[in-house]
This record gives sequence, C-alpha cells and structure tokens, in this order.
Amino acid sequence: MSLPLSLTLKVPSSSALGGFPALIEVTLEELETGLEAGEFTSVDLVNAYIARINEVNGTLNCVTEINPDAVSIAAELDAERANGTTRGPLHGVPIIIKNNIATDDKMNNTAGSFALYGAKVPRDSTLASKLRAAGVVILGKANLSQWANFRSDNSTNGWSAYGGQCYGVYYPGQDPSGSSSGSAVSSAIGLAFATLGSETDGSILSPSEVNNLVGIKPTVGLTSRSLVIPISQRQDTVGPIARTVKDAAYVLQAIAGKDPHDNYTLAQPWDTPPDYVAACNFSSLRGKRIGIPRNVIDPTEEPDDTVIVAFNAAVETIKKAGAIIVDNTNITAYALAQYNNGSNENIVLDADFVSDLPGEYLSMLSYNPQNVHDLADVENFTHNFAQEDYPDRDTAVWDQSLALGFNNTSPLFWAAYQNNLEVAGPQGILGLLANFSLDALILPTDFSPGLPAMIGTPVVTVPLGFYPANETVVRNMRGTLVETGPNIPFGLSFIGPAWSEASLIGYAYAYEQRTQTRNKVQPYIVPSTELVDVVGKGNGNFSMPMGKRGLKSLRNYESVRSYEVKRSVDSKRDFPRKMSSRHER
Repeated sequence: MSLPLSLTLKVPSSSALGGFPALIEVTLEELETGLEAGEFTSVDLVNAYIARINEVNGTLNCVTEINPDAVSIAAELDAERANGTTRGPLHGVPIIIKNNIATDDKMNNTAGSFALYGAKVPRDSTLASKLRAAGVVILGKANLSQWANFRSDNSTNGWSAYGGQCYGVYYPGQDPSGSSSGSAVSSAIGLAFATLGSETDGSILSPSEVNNLVGIKPTVGLTSRSLVIPISQRQDTVGPIARTVKDAAYVLQAIAGKDPHDNYTLAQPWDTPPDYVAACNFSSLRGKRIGIPRNVIDPTEEPDDTVIVAFNAAVETIKKAGAIIVDNTNITAYALAQYNNGSNENIVLDADFVSDLPGEYLSMLSYNPQNVHDLADVENFTHNFAQEDYPDRDTAVWDQSLALGFNNTSPLFWAAYQNNLEVAGPQGILGLLANFSLDALILPTDFSPGLPAMIGTPVVTVPLGFYPANETVVRNMRGTLVETGPNIPFGLSFIGPAWSEASLIGYAYAYEQRTQTRNKVQPYIVPSTELVDVVGKGNGNFSMPMGKRGLKSLRNYESVRSYEVKRSVDSKRDFPRKMSSRHER
C-alpha cells in the first residue's frame, strides 16, 4: 500500500506546534489547562479534530459519521465556560462513540448495516446523555465490525457495509481487530480526545491492544446499555478507549452509574461509583497479590515467542513495583476444556441475541424505515441488499441463532448460562482469586477476554510491547489484512472480580507509569493538523458531510471488500463456529 507523504509525518516538535500540545498524545489535564487559560477553545478542538479525520479517513475508514452540530455544541460549551460554568473535567472535550450507541440527533446509529440506516430513536442512549451532561462534544460515530462481529463466520475485523474496511495504524493494511475497530483507531492517532467502545467478548480489549491503547472493559452493569444495539444482556458492556490509563478513568467516571432503563446497573453495590481518577496511584501494586493462570496461555497460538517474552518481563516489572507474584494459579482442567472447546457461551449469545435485538432495540425505534423488527427481518434485508456483501460475507452466526430453536427464556438456555458461570467463576477467575487470596490476575491481552466475558467481570488492558521491525507478516485467511507484522502492538491485561475497576485501574496505572510503552513506537500514519493550524483562524469550514457516509460507502464498496477476524484461523480457542470471538464481539 503506497501512502501519501503527508500521512507518514512524525509527531511535530514543540516549536512547530506553536506551544500547543500534540493532539496524538495530549491528555485531558493538558486540554483542561489550555481551555481554562483561554489558549484555545472547544470550537478550536472540534475544528482541529475534524480536519485530522478528513486527512486520514479515506485511508483508514475509521469514522462513519461526524456530528453536523459539533461546532455549534462546542460554541455553546465555550460560552458556558466564559460565564464561569463548567460541567466537569470533560467540559468542551470531543469524544467519538461507536456506531452502535444511539444518539437522538442528526447522526445515524447503524451497527454498520444499511438495515438501520435512517432509523430514529426516541431519546439519546443513557451513555450519550451522560456524556452530554458531562460537557462532552459527541464529535462523531466510529466504524465497527458489522453487528459487533455477530453476523458472519467469514467476514473481517473492522468491516461494515456502511463504513467500509477500517485499518489499524501501526502497519499498512493492519487488521484493526474488533469489533470496536474505528473507536480504537480514532483514539490511537488523536482524531478525538478518547472514544467509547462496546464489548461482549474482546471487542474493547483486542482493538485497544493492537492499536497501542488503554481499554477498560467494565463489569456488566457498571455502564448502561440502554439504546446500545445489543448482542447479549449478560455479556454486553461499554467502556472507554484512550491513550493513557488516567484519561480512560476520566471517561469511565462520566459514564458509570445506575440507570432505571438497564436493570443490570441497579446491582451496583453503591449509589455513587468510586473515584476512578483518584485510583491512579503510582504505588497501587505495592503488597498486592497478582496471579498468573499460565494454563490459559497457549504459546502455539502466537506466531513466535515475542508476546510471551514481553509478558515475562512485565511480570518482573510488576514484582519490582512491590507486588507479590503467584505464578501458575491455573484454572481447572474442566474449565480449560470448556474455555477452549465448549459451546455454552455460543448458546447464551445466540439465545440472548434473538431476544435482545428486538426487545432492547428494534422495538424501541421511533422510525424504522427498513421495517426490520426482529433478527429474521434483518437477515432477510441483508440477503437482499447488495451493499451488505452477501453471500460473500455469510450470515452463519444468525443462521445458527435462528436455528437454535429457543430464546433466553428457555430452560435449555439457563443450563448453558449456569455452566458459563461455573466455568469462569468457581472453576475459573473467581475460584483463583479466592483460593489463592489474589487481588488480581494478569495475562497477555490475547488470552484475557474469554473467561471474564462469560461472567461479566472487568478487565483493563495497557500497552505491553510491539513485534520487532523485522517480524514476518502474517495475513488473515482472506489475505486482505495483516494480523501480525512489524511494529504491531500487543497488550497486558489486569483481571479482577465484579466492581473492581478502581483497583484494576490503579494496577494498570502503576505499570504504565513505570514502562511508558506506548511512546516507544509511533503509528505509521499520523494526521498533520494541529491546534496551531486552527487557533485564531475563526470557525473555519472544517466539517465534512459524514451524514452522507452511507452513500460514500456505496461508491467505494468494491474497493473495501476484504477481511476477516484476528486469528480467526485459530479454531482451538475460538468458538467452534465463530470468528475469533475471544477477540471480536
């Protein structure tokens, strides 16, 4: 892939930035300082970020919508600040959200499918409402693996009919992982301050790791899923993707909390969530017992020993930070067999999806132009609308969901769900934490999503390392994306019991501050627009008609056919009939 020279620029020097922070690495506290001092405005930030999106989106396909009201919203927030009112630390800061989180505005919410193009919701999702209440400018919607990677056995990470094929930013043609592909890519190169992703099984953690980011997968019920296009009420969760642990903590603080529209949030053991920002303490690891379930790590699933060597080095760093490492705290043989080859998680997701898609989303639409009311309707639309790329990208996941013959009210469903709770609970994560008196577990992020997904417990991933510059390129089964190659990042995950986000954030922060891994390799593609290019230039004309992104995807559709899922060739750790689900949902 040949690249325009302007897209390969490195981070500019301080003098070239005019004294402003570089947007690829700026923190929230730096943005707050500049906004409070009047060095730049929220309108300036919006204009700079939109210009940066315009520079790279034709190559990366990471953003599907830009909020046409973003500049006017930013201007209103600037006026509030000028009057001495701020809504919190995120006041006037632009964030991009995944295109399955509904907003009651001029943007679409499609899950990457034309089946939902033009549909309307009666109100903002609770998360969007919380962001607005915190003063956030919702800048746009990020591309994703279509239907959060819950459609096909043979599609690719980061592809959607509506948004095209998204690519990662550390190697040309890189698999961005998924399903929060565009969210991770947008955060990685500073197309917004941070982003929101969603996860059912790996969809925050995996794209965060391969784009050199911090991702927080919250406990199911810490953040509302109301009017987020669902897969499974038992596994879906929404969390932040950011460049630093503290920035991710700031975003989590804004979106956590109870919501009467999502009864899972009512199980929170507090009325007000903990202070996640205050949890960012350099000494957080001191005296903590950290376990390593080595039998979950299968070196044969890695192209070489790069990840394992880096992981073992991280163990030494954590030990030097004062933690007590308890190695080989392994899950039971039965749990391992179910983790690698069992079908019960599959059954839970299938049965939940058949129920939750209509019950929690389609039935709530105030305008449904394609008249899709259940999964059968969505599948029929997909089979008959050319831009959905059927049958080249199949609907095998839906076929099995519909063929299951029961939904999540069946005793057969309940038996599968209870097995998941046993495997990942007493015989898995929760058993290890209790039996070895552990504060947390650590794993390479490649191996961390599956067990926590089954019981809805939290994980935080941080940058761990990069494949070397001479790494052999490994492509996906379609040959269209680079799964492993030179400079592609990988991550380290901290895993804990339900509601332990504050502790995990502290451990991740303590590790991050000692290693600063993110800064060791730069993306191959970096937009050049900075605040110095927009401050003092007026409101400008930086907005682009991303509400028409669907039409653009029709024009460019043949050029973005491709793809599949990270390590989907691996059937051993994936669900038997799914694409790399431990990395994608």
